[in-house]
Order: sequence, then C-alpha cells, then structure tokens
Amino acid sequence: MTVVGGEVADALERVRRALPAGESRPGQAAMAEAVAKAIADKRHLVVQAGTGTGKSLGYLVPAVLSGKRVVVATATKALQDQLAAKDLPFLARHLGRPFEFAVLKGRSNYLCRQRALEVSGGGDQLTLEDLGDEVGALGKEVVRLVEWARTSKTGDRADLDFEPRPKAWAAVSVSAMECPGAAKCPSGEVCFAEAARLRAEGADVIVVNTHLYGAHLASGGHVLPEHEVVVFDEAHALEDVAADSLGVELGAGRLRALARGARGAVAKDDQSVLDDLDAAAVRLEEASTAVKDKRLPDDLGDELAAAVALAGERVARVTSAVRKGEGDDNRKARTLHSAGHLTGDLQLASPVPAGHVAWVEGRTGGSVLRVVPVDVGEVLASVLWGEVTAVLTSATIPARLSTRLGITPDRCDELDVGSPFPHAEHALLYCPVHLPEPRRPEYAAAMHDELHALITAAGGRTLALFTSWRVMNAAVDALRPSLAWKVLAQGDLPKPALIEAFASDERSSLFATMGYWQGIDVPGPSLSLVTLDRIPFPRPDDPLLQARRDRAGPGAFGLIDLPRAATLLAQGAGRLIRSATDRGVVAILDTRLATASYRWELVNALPPMRRTRHRAEVEAFLSAALTPE
Repeated sequence: MTVVGGEVADALERVRRALPAGESRPGQAAMAEAVAKAIADKRHLVVQAGTGTGKSLGYLVPAVLSGKRVVVATATKALQDQLAAKDLPFLARHLGRPFEFAVLKGRSNYLCRQRALEVSGGGDQLTLEDLGDEVGALGKEVVRLVEWARTSKTGDRADLDFEPRPKAWAAVSVSAMECPGAAKCPSGEVCFAEAARLRAEGADVIVVNTHLYGAHLASGGHVLPEHEVVVFDEAHALEDVAADSLGVELGAGRLRALARGARGAVAKDDQSVLDDLDAAAVRLEEASTAVKDKRLPDDLGDELAAAVALAGERVARVTSAVRKGEGDDNRKARTLHSAGHLTGDLQLASPVPAGHVAWVEGRTGGSVLRVVPVDVGEVLASVLWGEVTAVLTSATIPARLSTRLGITPDRCDELDVGSPFPHAEHALLYCPVHLPEPRRPEYAAAMHDELHALITAAGGRTLALFTSWRVMNAAVDALRPSLAWKVLAQGDLPKPALIEAFASDERSSLFATMGYWQGIDVPGPSLSLVTLDRIPFPRPDDPLLQARRDRAGPGAFGLIDLPRAATLLAQGAGRLIRSATDRGVVAILDTRLATASYRWELVNALPPMRRTRHRAEVEAFLSAALTPE
C-alpha cells in the first residue's frame, strides 16, 4: 500500500485533535510525511526530532497507514512501556483504521512453565537443591512465583507485584540459549514466551527493545516475525547496543549453569564430567580475573586462551555424556541446546576474529570475557540495511551516525525537525568559568560551593547529574546537611519511585549518575535547574573505544570521543524543557565548554539556549522564572 502525504496529514490531524493538549506541531507533521515517503520509496531515514516533537506519533501514524508489518525497537524500558501502555492504545482508538500491536521481550523475561513444573515436583524436580545455601528464603520466592504463574495471563516478569531475587527468577525461567523450542518441550503448548511470540506474529506493530532486535540479527533473523519496516527509537544508542548484541560473553557462570542443568541428564557413572566442567569454570574465572578491564591480544594470551580451550573440551565431554544419558528428555534437549550455544561462543572467542576486540569486564558475580565487533557498520550492512526499510530517530542524532552504522548515503535521507519548545526564551545555559578545571584537586570543593549557590537560587527544584557514583556521593555528603530542602539520591529508592518522589515534592533536588541523563520526564517547576558536573567524555581505557580510535587514526578524538560526549551532554541538558511553559537553567560545571577549541561542537549539539558565564544572571533568571505572574 502506498500512503500519500495528504492521507498521513489528515490522519495525524485527527489524532492530534483527540489529544488533551492537541496543539499543532509542524515538526511532527514534517516527520510523519518523511516517514511515509521513506516507507513508500524503500529508503532509510534518519530523523532528529527534538523534545516536544511528538516523534512517537510522528512515526507510528505513517507506519500503521503503510499497511506493512513494523517493528519498533527502543533502547529504554521507559519508552517501551510508554508505547505499549499509552501511545499505541491511544492510536488504536483514534486513528480511524484498525490495527493490532504487541510487545515482545527476550525469552528470559517470561516464566518458563516447564521449569516451574519441575520446581514444584513435576518432571525431574529441578532446582530447589540448585538454589544453594539460601534455599529456605529463595524457596519461598520460587513457590510464590509458581503460584503466580497459575493465574498470570502473560508470565511476564514485569507484571509481578514484587521483585524476585535473581536466583529465584532463574529457577523458573530460561534464556534463549537454554530453550529447545516449543516443539521439543512438554510445556510448549502452554508456554508464555511462545504465546507472546504468537501475539507478535499476528500484530501489525511489534514493540521490542533494541537488544532483542540485535539478538534477532545475531540469530540470522529467527527471533522476530518477518517484517518490512523497523523503527529504531532512541537511535543514538544503536551503535553500542548492536556491538553488545552481535558479540559474545563468556564467564564461569555459563559453565556452572550448564553443569547444574546437565546433572539429571547424565548417567551416574559419567557424573565426573560435571565436576571437570566446574573445575574448568574455576580456571576460566581465575584466568579472566587476572586480565580484568584490559584490552586483550588477538590470541587472548597464554593463560586465558588455555582456559577457553579447556572449557571447550569439557563442554564437548558433557555434550557427549548427555547424548548417551537416560535422563528426562526435556532436560536433555534443554542442556544440549545450551551446550551448543556455549560451544559456538567458545569457538568464536579464541582466537579473536578479525575486526573484533576482546576484553574482560568485571561484574557482580564474576568476570566476563567479551568479544565484540569493532565496526558494527560492516555487520549491519550485510544483515540489516538491505533487508528492511529503517527509520532511525532520536532527540539527539550523533554526527555521522548513518555512516558509522553502515548505511550508504545513496540509500538514506536525513531530516532535522527541531523542537517546538521556546528554548531561546525559556532556557539559559550557564558555564561558570571561574571554577577550576575538573581534573584539578581543588575542583570538587569549588564545584560543591557552586552547586550550593545554584540550588539555593532555584529553591531546590534541581536535577544534579554526575559522571560517576564517587563524585555524586561526595556531592550528596557535602550538600545534603547544608541545603534547606530535601536532597534525594540515586539508590535511595527504585528509579520509578525516586522520580515520582522528586516530581511530587517541588522543592526537592535529585542527585543521580549516568542512568538518569536520559529518559527522565519531569515537566513543570519541580525541575527548574539541571546541573552537569563535567563534559561526559568516554573513558580513555574503554577497550572497544580504544579499538575504534585505532581504526580512526589521528582524527579519533573528533570522530569517536567528541560526538559521544556531545550526544550525552545534549541528552542530559534535554531533561530541562519538557513542556512549552517550562523555564529554567542548564549549568555545565566544566570550564572546557567555554574555553576548549572543540567547544562549539558541544554547544551546537545543545538546544538553542541563551548563554552566560555569570552566576548573577542565572540567579536573576531563576528568580523571574519562579515568580508567579
């Protein structure tokens, strides 16, 4: 079906009139027409749509009208929930054309009925002994999960009314690497994950997260239903998410999980192979920990390469033992499926394939070996851009994004529809040039004094963003006792509750780290000041970025580091103006924004605000903004 611009414009106007505050948004209309044309012409489209554009409806209306199956991939759960719970139901009521939509998540997000059956005494009684020393407390949570599954319509972890411990959820769920598929599972006909996939098969719009779309690409296109159009919302995150999804992760935990899972599928006289696999897990963990947070050579180094090779040999022995074992058929199928994935990943990891980079990442619960492609553009060009029509959109599109993602200019159009909000009149950008540079030892105390003065001028009402937990905690300790208003800090409450507490107490301030630089929407006077402690340049020792810098050569700073910092800076600053009536100040407490040779690339990535170096002007602006008319 070809959708003409007039049809899209009429439908968008109909939907707009149904909105509570249905003001006209020219940028949204321009975006919708461009998306309709891109789908009709089968050309990729990159759209920068500033805060307030209404980009969700800007792409959903033409996508639905196209008559094609569309997958919308989001980088954050907050946007996924907004689409599923708000935007798509609203559109279904008011678009004037019926359509179906569904949300699809990774398999481990759904309770596995077969695992629940085994835990509760069916099958081969899988897991209470596998829960370890905390079997009492964990066992109670597992029982609660099993009871919940008996009445749940979705089996989706997000529908729980409590947060289970990771071990408890792991006892009743499986990953895609463990599941043998519905046809080979006794509970396949009542599988929650399969039911979600069937709903997606019948839907016109399927909402997923970008990591799941990456898993779809990595699987050769076997995770999601066939589709003709994909929309990557929050597309600024696509490059990094694709690298994660198209790479592999290997840790001792995967070896131990395979050993546990194979326990009932291996004959008694072959149980020693499981002890040997556990021993290989110990060796892999020790070898990984010794080189943690370091970029590795292509041969991984002698110790780690030997540990990976040993793990491969031990997995092969377990696989053989399972095949000749006489245990439960479902357990055997699940174990063999998991062993097959693990074998493939071990083979990919050593030696490191050309165009990939390897390093060990320290995590809670153990170190993990990661092997990821340096240039995702090469991979995406071969598996994605020739298969579907893609729309990439975000409030902030990094420089040269389409090129880095492997989209050739002759197949792609780009559009910037701006923002309808009056940033130039309602927002002030402040850089206090009197502060020391962030790398100087006297910076912290001076920054705390500056924050105190700014928050006092705003009467609280501040979102203070920091580039590290250490810096944030130091600021909380320094300012919480001396400020007249409540200071909330990341970690005090779960994220949704923390944001709600901040929004509902107009005079409070919220101190937070990088996870709050995007996806926070608090319109109104509760958020009148956004502060950022420094320009968020990436770590110089990040192994993946080191490899990308090596490829980029002498221009690496301008090609790799500066665009990433500019994008994240703009995302953080974008927390301020969230409605047409919002007013306030963005304060970036890093003198490099005013003095460095690259400053204009950063400033130009921000919304078009007035600028000042003088705190007195900030105080006067906030006083006027917060004075009732």
